[in-house]
Amino acid sequence: MERKNQSSIGENSSDNSIVNGEMMVGEDRLSVSVIGLGNMGSVLAETFIKAGFPTTVWNRSAVKAAPLIAMGAVHADTIGDAISASTFVITCLTTYDATIQAMEPAGVGMAGRTLVSLNSGTPAGARKMAAWATGHGARFLDGAVKNVPAAVGKPDTLLYYSGDKATFDEYETTLKVLGGDTVYLGKEPDLAKLYEFAVGGTLLPALLGFFQGAALIKARGMQASSLVPYSIKWLEMIGSVLPSFAEEIDAGDYTKPASSVGIFHESIAYDLEIGEETNIDVTWHAPMHDLLRRAVASGHRDHSIASLVELLRKSERVG
Repeated sequence: MERKNQSSIGENSSDNSIVNGEMMVGEDRLSVSVIGLGNMGSVLAETFIKAGFPTTVWNRSAVKAAPLIAMGAVHADTIGDAISASTFVITCLTTYDATIQAMEPAGVGMAGRTLVSLNSGTPAGARKMAAWATGHGARFLDGAVKNVPAAVGKPDTLLYYSGDKATFDEYETTLKVLGGDTVYLGKEPDLAKLYEFAVGGTLLPALLGFFQGAALIKARGMQASSLVPYSIKWLEMIGSVLPSFAEEIDAGDYTKPASSVGIFHESIAYDLEIGEETNIDVTWHAPMHDLLRRAVASGHRDHSIASLVELLRKSERVG
């Protein structure tokens, strides 16, 4: 574990040894404060506690801290107390505005500390949060947990961060406690949220596709669970073609399609027919059908389905 909290680590302690900047067996752990104890925040705190980190927690509703206190966490009565307890502070509140509003009364206490935000929000919100943190003398990293709360702390769980590179390097070992697949995206503080939206945009459409499939299977009196292995294989296939689609988009060349817009356009009638036949609501397809029709009208019928990105783009600058 990294040697960051000199107030809790003796400079000449014979029980501690340092290799490549990491504290080895027998070390005192970095103190961590976790602010916000919703589903994700509670698991973040629990993960640090189980890893042996002295952990202070705060939540507007103090009752949520009870299970963590039973595990060994210290409950701070105020956000100011939580900030004072640790030089490494993680926030996991609902939005950036809510985070700033909650922390503003204790903002002066952030000077010299490191703030890591893992809450929801937009790139603009991340930039606002970064300005607030650095304006109060703190170092700042924004991050995103790209998995469900139950996956926090596992070796293959993905989290990515953006912001000050030196800060990330200093605390990388600590951050990896939350997930082994820990990635630094770049110095711009809004990159984590930009990628969160860019990657997360696939979630609801993919889930709706599965839910529609489950409704179709149930309409025939079969179990949705019978669909799972085939859906997984289908999602794996989709994953396998993403690199070639990305190459087409980066090159701006859609003239050698493996799957054309026209093929998807012709399937519109089948989407509507299956809905009628099985009494399933397929109206959620309407915006996608509209996009396909506009693509054909724009001359993309024989182009790769990846050319739809050209209809989605309104400007070069996102976020």
